[in-house]
Amino acid sequence: MHEEISNLQIVKQFRKGKVRDIYDLGSTLLIVTTDRISAFDVVFPDVIPDKGMILNAISVHFFSATKDIIPNHFITDKVSEYPKELHPYADYLTGRSMLVQKTRVIPFECIVRGYISGSAWNEYSRTSTIGGMLIAEDMQESQKFSQPLFTPSTKVEGGHDENISYRELMSRMDESLAVQLKNKSVELYSQAHDLLLKKNIILADTKFEFGSIGNQLLLIDEVLTPDSSRFWALEDYEIGKNPNSFDKQYIRDFVSSIGWDKNPPAPNLPEEVIAKTREKYMAIYNIIKEI
Repeated sequence: MHEEISNLQIVKQFRKGKVRDIYDLGSTLLIVTTDRISAFDVVFPDVIPDKGMILNAISVHFFSATKDIIPNHFITDKVSEYPKELHPYADYLTGRSMLVQKTRVIPFECIVRGYISGSAWNEYSRTSTIGGMLIAEDMQESQKFSQPLFTPSTKVEGGHDENISYRELMSRMDESLAVQLKNKSVELYSQAHDLLLKKNIILADTKFEFGSIGNQLLLIDEVLTPDSSRFWALEDYEIGKNPNSFDKQYIRDFVSSIGWDKNPPAPNLPEEVIAKTREKYMAIYNIIKEI
């Protein structure tokens, strides 16, 4: 179906990302969120049923909920409001797509960590640093930072992203833009963390992406999804342990347990892992939609 859309006269360019298919319509983009899943920057051969619709719905929800903090690129997710040439594909596009403004993408991921886990915990355990920054606190796994930590990374097409320090980010762009990226990222994280905590969910960390139109900074891509965030059940949270999560950490843990070296090709996922992943994504969606 996506190949048919990419051949439409209104489509200027088609790009297949790890999870999203992006169609350039000129001044706007059509983003279609597929059921593909990736981990460690590698796409798996199996899909997670309904994952695309879940991610799309969560992003639409949070684009609306965060627009008082920063404007975003979202226009509509109603296919009836898309260019009429796309209407014949409504069955495919409904629920898993959105029309957005085209921006100049800022090629860095803005990661905010409220708790130490995952790659940050691994680095800290070895070197007492996170993203090259020395951490003065004596921390245990899953412990909350005294203040949310901003740890950017580069965006690499077809390779592994590189964690960098905030100082390094400032050296690669106008300093005022770097400051704005950090402040907005932390504000977005803090608002979402507080909202989710009322629903007994801990937002351990998340990543944001930004673009610009002229001098205006906009939030883009996906927002606070289980692909881009680490969600923990509050009832399972205990410092020193890895809590039960509602995100693709379950996939990461599984492929690590079977000894995958994190290089292509990714292994096939057992049916029970696919089903459990879908269950986790659906569970966090059902919580988020009530916020």
